[in-house]
Amino acid sequence: METPCLVCHGLLCRVIEGVTDTRFGINTPFIISKCKHCNLEQTTPLPTQEEMNSLYEQFYNFNGERNTRYTQLRAKFINSFLYRIWLMLDGDISFHRMSGSGKLLDVGCNEGRGLGFYQGHGFSADGLELNSKAAEVARSKGFTVYGSTLEGFSTENKYDVIVLSNVLEHSLSPGIMLQHIHRLLKPNGHVWISCPNSQSWLRTVFGRYWINWHVPFHVVHFSPDTLLKMLNKSQFEIVSMRQETPALWVAHSIIAGIFVRPGQPTRQLRSAPLVASLILLIRGLFFPLLWLGNLSKRGDCLVVVARKI
Repeated sequence: METPCLVCHGLLCRVIEGVTDTRFGINTPFIISKCKHCNLEQTTPLPTQEEMNSLYEQFYNFNGERNTRYTQLRAKFINSFLYRIWLMLDGDISFHRMSGSGKLLDVGCNEGRGLGFYQGHGFSADGLELNSKAAEVARSKGFTVYGSTLEGFSTENKYDVIVLSNVLEHSLSPGIMLQHIHRLLKPNGHVWISCPNSQSWLRTVFGRYWINWHVPFHVVHFSPDTLLKMLNKSQFEIVSMRQETPALWVAHSIIAGIFVRPGQPTRQLRSAPLVASLILLIRGLFFPLLWLGNLSKRGDCLVVVARKI
């Protein structure tokens, strides 16, 4: 029996077949399907939540990668003033430049990189992370990180801001996730969302090797229209919506297109010299293409701020 649409339970039609993982070497083929009623795209067949949890523990962060040249150079870069300049040039899809005050919850905080920025910019920041290995690392940095599911998480002191930085597309129930975000926010609280744009021009260029298919971890593939409809249905109004095309994402799509091999991790994605060289080449030479893609609403990433109503 065909999987129905996650949101409206409508019938799906197949858009792209034979899409496989381009990062970790998971060799199972998946299908990108589109709802005939609401136009939402999703990965099929859907894994269960138990299967997803197991996949995250086994594969994410390249199986607990620690102290490699790639992670060491990445940490130095992120903690340097150059990173702040880079965010201005390349686009801030993780909200690391956002400042304010009040309580903030970073859902899917991973190893806590974002929490440091949010706290440094005026927020009292907590994290929520189901990956026990990643949560352990974040806690070792002194952050408060809850291991609960969003559905099971509650607090008397509600949040001013909740961050979903490349998280919503991972949810098997994105509409329900937004309902819980709404429940945890104060009146007029904000949710910050970034996620891949299924209408990206790079999807057309790279086809099955577009890095943001990221099957089976990316369950839902939002367009600006389908994300807007879901937010409105969940009682949020848009404060701002823009599109960005990070050079890192373009570099990863290029590397995947060249080096991916079925059933093998694409180790070149963790090659610091290769990734850095491609990023600088892309941002230096092809910035007009990236800018035009964003301007024509076909950028690689949707970046949204929405207010609880």
